[in-house]
Amino acid sequence: MKIAYITPGSGGTFYCQNCYRDDDLLTSLSLQGHDVQKVPMYLPANLGESEGISNSPVFYGAINVYLREKLPFYRQAPDWMEKIFDSQKLLQIAAKKSGSTRASGLEDMTMSMLQGEDGHQAEELEHLVRYLRDEVRPDVIHLSNALLLGLARRLKQEVSAIIVCSLQDENEWVDLMEEDFQRRVWDLMAKRGEDVDLFITSSRYYADRCREVLHIPDKKMEIIPGGINCRGYEASPLPFHPPAVGYMCRMSEYFGLGILVKAWIRLRKESRFKNVRLHLTGGYTGDDKKYVTRLLREAERHQMHGDIHIWKDFSKSQRIQFLKSLTLLSVPVPVGEAFGAYQYEALAAGVPVVQPNVGCYPEFIEATGGGVIYEPNTPERLSEEMARLLNTPERIRKMAADGRKVVLERFCIQDTARQMTDSYRKTMESETSQKGESQ
Repeated sequence: MKIAYITPGSGGTFYCQNCYRDDDLLTSLSLQGHDVQKVPMYLPANLGESEGISNSPVFYGAINVYLREKLPFYRQAPDWMEKIFDSQKLLQIAAKKSGSTRASGLEDMTMSMLQGEDGHQAEELEHLVRYLRDEVRPDVIHLSNALLLGLARRLKQEVSAIIVCSLQDENEWVDLMEEDFQRRVWDLMAKRGEDVDLFITSSRYYADRCREVLHIPDKKMEIIPGGINCRGYEASPLPFHPPAVGYMCRMSEYFGLGILVKAWIRLRKESRFKNVRLHLTGGYTGDDKKYVTRLLREAERHQMHGDIHIWKDFSKSQRIQFLKSLTLLSVPVPVGEAFGAYQYEALAAGVPVVQPNVGCYPEFIEATGGGVIYEPNTPERLSEEMARLLNTPERIRKMAADGRKVVLERFCIQDTARQMTDSYRKTMESETSQKGESQ
């Protein structure tokens, strides 16, 4: 089976969990004998951990897309100028600039992208269509998220392939937009979703949410549990002298970093927990830097900053080492998430998770037994839950063992890939059958 997987690049400046999961998935599909072509959009998508995957040029280069949206005269720019702005070097620089991964202020461009052939990036869309139709000729075109649905109609018209779309935390982009744009974006995604043959998401929570906001019929929705490449994860010794609480995600307000830091400061004020360390990793964008600095200064005011360790390298090998240094992990995203790869990685390393009662967290912890849920999602309540766990080391060790066993048995990416290809085949057979009946 030939699979073209279209995915936006993050530029590698922060822990993009969906990017890592996509890379693991494509590697697994390739190892299972499929011909896999990764098609990056906006920014480079190569995180250096893929095996056996063909990479295409970057389409919809972030700089050119932005200039076409903001400067109407640039829509007539010569090819040589576009190629300069699509160079890997300039796109890497763009990824590091403030706002390159921010939705606020980019509402019009998001709408234009979703309008596809009717948007300001129609010429880029035709470049992509020609590339996939004439050079790749895939059996499956898989869009990595619903914000790419503006591509679906032209791809469906021109390429003899089924169109599949993953649903994975699109709200993290849309929720940051100005409020009057949010409904318009969801409505446009729902309209463009009519051209998709199959939607796939990793949790019941997000499937239910997307059925509602995107009006997806049940027959087009499939839940395939998320997974990670479990190779290489070793069980953490779960240090208690002193213990360490960890956070592994993009270091930003949106993902709950402030909730954890404030909970940790509160925890440390109790004499019995005065030695608890805080380990952070995941990187951040220019937009996040001021917020991270403000949190570190708050810890400094309490004379606790010396016990915060920031791991700047979040490659897989370093994430494994990071997790081995932890006793507990918490990423208290206020609105929850559809997937939460950090949960899978933590339990693969035998580190229990402490998560709020939102998003996919309750169903993941119910499935694995590898952590606890708390509510409301406040620093005070999180601090209380961490204190309760740190007072019962045997409970932590049992959750660690139970959760690790389940993740290694049920949530490795190879199983996800097999379920994905089964879904591809069923959808292809259904499409072939429908075409035969219509003739």
